[in-house]
Amino acid sequence: MTFAKKSLGQNFLIDKNIVRKILGLINLKDKNIIEIGPGKGALTDEILKQKPKSIILIEKDNILFEHLLEKYSDKKSIKVLNSDILKYDLDEINKKNLIVLGNLPYNISSQILIKFLRYSYSSSKFSNLIFMFQKELGEKIISKFPSKKYGRLSIITNLIFNVEKSFLVSPNCFFPKPTVTSMVIHFKKGKKKSKITKMSNLEKITNIFFSNKRKMINKNIKKILSEKKINQVSNLNLNSRPGEISPKVYYKITELYEEE
Repeated sequence: MTFAKKSLGQNFLIDKNIVRKILGLINLKDKNIIEIGPGKGALTDEILKQKPKSIILIEKDNILFEHLLEKYSDKKSIKVLNSDILKYDLDEINKKNLIVLGNLPYNISSQILIKFLRYSYSSSKFSNLIFMFQKELGEKIISKFPSKKYGRLSIITNLIFNVEKSFLVSPNCFFPKPTVTSMVIHFKKGKKKSKITKMSNLEKITNIFFSNKRKMINKNIKKILSEKKINQVSNLNLNSRPGEISPKVYYKITELYEEE
């Protein structure tokens, strides 16, 4: 039918066992679903078997969009949108407790995740995210404190979502075959772990620290907080490096930054 486009980072999932494993992570019956980058509909076909309430397919590729329109023209529960998910206004979706699935293009997968994290911090629209990433990025997302992979993405993700489960996917499960292993991660919405007003402030704080992750934090924290505020952060060693500070401390620093 159509060839995968490198410019869009397309690698089509062709292994039905992996498709079933992904959908085995959550019950989709009578649920509202969004699928990002459905491609030729391999995952969509299996989603339909679980009898969801509705499915919104968001596909950027014009040719694939037309294919999906024709393929699911008789399915009233499916709405197909020709849009770039990074530019799409999530306010356009008038549903709550949505489950979002996506085999994300490697080159923009972290941007897509951050978009949904930001939106979910102030909205109850999305209850679960099930995304596929490049393994290297996935390891950073699921990393716990303290560990070598621990950093910005795990700190930001854990502010509002809990990692429920993850598993690896071989390059052999795709066409064309990527050069790297993939990782599927299931995120479940949890309670806010901080009184931070805007997630963008946590992004800013962690970016300041981790841009110099080998250096001690004593200079950078003084650019953010006054001496008085610094003293309000318990269990903080100014000679620590960014990777030696727990998420709770980053949340507290961000709260104090917002006060100032």
